[in-house]
Amino acid sequence: MLSFISVGLGLIPFAHALVLPRQGAVTSVSTAQINSFTPFTHFASTAYCQPSTTINWSCGANCNANPGFIPVASGGDGSETQFWFVGFDPALNMVIVSHQGTDPSQFEADLTDADFFLEGLDQTMFPGTSGLEVHNGFQDTQARSAPAILAAVQTALSTHGATSVTLVGHSLGAAISLIDAVYLPLHLPSNIRFKFVGYGLPRVGNPAFAEYLDAHFPDLTHINNKEDVVPILPGRFLGFQHPHGEIHIQDSGAWDACAGDDNTSDLCTTGDVGNIFEGDTSDHDGPYNGIEMGC
Repeated sequence: MLSFISVGLGLIPFAHALVLPRQGAVTSVSTAQINSFTPFTHFASTAYCQPSTTINWSCGANCNANPGFIPVASGGDGSETQFWFVGFDPALNMVIVSHQGTDPSQFEADLTDADFFLEGLDQTMFPGTSGLEVHNGFQDTQARSAPAILAAVQTALSTHGATSVTLVGHSLGAAISLIDAVYLPLHLPSNIRFKFVGYGLPRVGNPAFAEYLDAHFPDLTHINNKEDVVPILPGRFLGFQHPHGEIHIQDSGAWDACAGDDNTSDLCTTGDVGNIFEGDTSDHDGPYNGIEMGC
């Protein structure tokens, strides 16, 4: 039988035992390391631009911030399917995949209602991943663009002789890219190196999903800004858990790397933002080292 917990925005079914994630040290991020994320921050922000402008790299300031980028494909309608684009960056010598996010106030509401659930990954798309579960809505959204993105990545790798793919996104876009981080390596050659950089990432899957990424995806970073509420949703009591790789931007502007999964130090988001009433959706779009998300 399900019991229920009130979170202030309705009653949420409490169907999972709380799993205590692994913890680790908290260390400062250097200025040079912070600045190294800037191209990826702009790529994540660019995904909010219309596909008609990302396909010819004419989207204004965000496109101008990565001027040498060569688009390969773009798509999505911004409604049923989030905008996305794929291309090659010669300066970074890597293929970039980016997904659009969503309005933070609406996203918070979506993540605190009772209409979502954890479901197993589709074994046709994700062979050999039994036991890994993700938010059903995130999986549905990722599946709508996955075939086109895989084809575009294959084209970009072949055309440019690349061996590295970086997945980026903000908000819902980060969640979609995190599922891509499991999907794409299953369908691409084993010599391809992968990187993930997400911003304002919600919890996407169960502990087994987080632990799979911990084991198979070492170059993974998700950056949370101050008291952004989205990264603490959906709640851990619903069976969700973040993977490793958190960086938390403090109120002072300092960046701290939080080792482990869902680190509960008060220097990290899970410890700093105890519940939705302590969070602030105005922090969700940034700034991330001076960059606000949006086209």
